[in-house]
Amino acid sequence: MELIKPDVNIDFIGKCRYAAIVSVVLILVGFAALIMRGGPNYGVDFAGGTVAQVRFSSPTDAAAIKEVLVPEVLSSATIQRFGDDQSEFLIRAEETDDGLQGLRTVLMQKLEEKYGAGSVELRRIEMVGPQVGKDLRQKGLLAVVYAMIGILVYISWRFELRFAVGAVIALIHDVLLTFGAFSLFDKEIGLPVVAAFLAIVGYSLNDTIIVYDRIRENRGRYHDKDFPFIVNRSINDTLSRTILTSTTTLLVVLALFIFGGGVINDFAFALLIGIVVGTYSSIFIASSILLAWDKVYVKKV
Repeated sequence: MELIKPDVNIDFIGKCRYAAIVSVVLILVGFAALIMRGGPNYGVDFAGGTVAQVRFSSPTDAAAIKEVLVPEVLSSATIQRFGDDQSEFLIRAEETDDGLQGLRTVLMQKLEEKYGAGSVELRRIEMVGPQVGKDLRQKGLLAVVYAMIGILVYISWRFELRFAVGAVIALIHDVLLTFGAFSLFDKEIGLPVVAAFLAIVGYSLNDTIIVYDRIRENRGRYHDKDFPFIVNRSINDTLSRTILTSTTTLLVVLALFIFGGGVINDFAFALLIGIVVGTYSSIFIASSILLAWDKVYVKKV
């Protein structure tokens, strides 16, 4: 099945400069949002502390819940609605309890005193110590860095160093834009989101490798043409496949984002942004780096 005719010839290379400007602007917006919010919004996995998910049978709001718990049970707490259910809330606090059952008991006792016995359901409670959270945060970052190094080595061996550099810069671009979207929308970053970042790296790399492989084929087919023509021809050759793959994957992730519930909402959001950005970077960013490298190499030679 082909949505795009095989002989299509869109001038992607001519638009690379504009695409690079858009990317730089979006990355700067993400960093600005990060600074304004005082840093990433780490989840309990990375920041440490306690998170409890509670559901009420009677109407209430975050302010009323906070009045019950602070300062009698918790010194401070952030309370917000969870998902689309108006009666379900997430309670976040810096306190941890080695005997998790103790905090669970006190929490339920205070809430039931206010709302009545049996009117509050504690759906989950999680606790991570500050040191454990810091360790998980470092290991999550290292996982992404090691993935990038592995990709650099593999593509250098499979293709050439310039292809590897282009692919890795495109992947860094994807991670930065996705991270910027999390800062902009104040989404929580935890272990599931790190897993999503690694999935984005794999997905974007797959798209980039398809384009690179076609470039290698077309170098032999169009040996009398200049390199920008070959790159642009290769992107057009793989365009139908790129659109079909990205669209079908995007529909699945969109369904997860809309219907998957609050537990996987941040994970699905990361994949949603990552697929769009990864497809865009495979077409514009990876090829731009490849052409820039080629220009510098030719000038030196």
